[in-house]
Amino acid sequence: MDLWDLRVTVESIEGRSVCGLSVGDYFDLTRSSHLTIPPGRHFCIFALAAALPLLPAKQRALAEDDWLETEALVCCPDPGERLVMRIERLDLVHLDAQELT
Repeated sequence: MDLWDLRVTVESIEGRSVCGLSVGDYFDLTRSSHLTIPPGRHFCIFALAAALPLLPAKQRALAEDDWLETEALVCCPDPGERLVMRIERLDLVHLDAQELT
C-alpha cells in the first residue's frame, strides 16, 4: 500500500494565539500513524483535533475531482484565534499493509 507522509503547518493566525502556536509551527504524520513534533515545540490539541479527521484521506490517492485533492487548508475551531493550517503531502511511501494496524 502506498501512503503519503504529511506535514501540517500553521499558515496564518488572524487573531490572537491563545495556545502559543506561531506561523511555521508544524507536526508530521509519517508511516501511516507516526505523529511527530519538533523537539522543544508543542502543538495545540484543539488545532490538532481539527486536522485529524482529514489526514487519513489526505494520505491516500484520491480521485482527481475529489475536493480534498485540491483543498489543503483547515482551521482551528477557536474563533478568537482564526488559526489556519496547511496540510502538505511530503513523500509517497510504500508500506506493507500487514504490518499496519
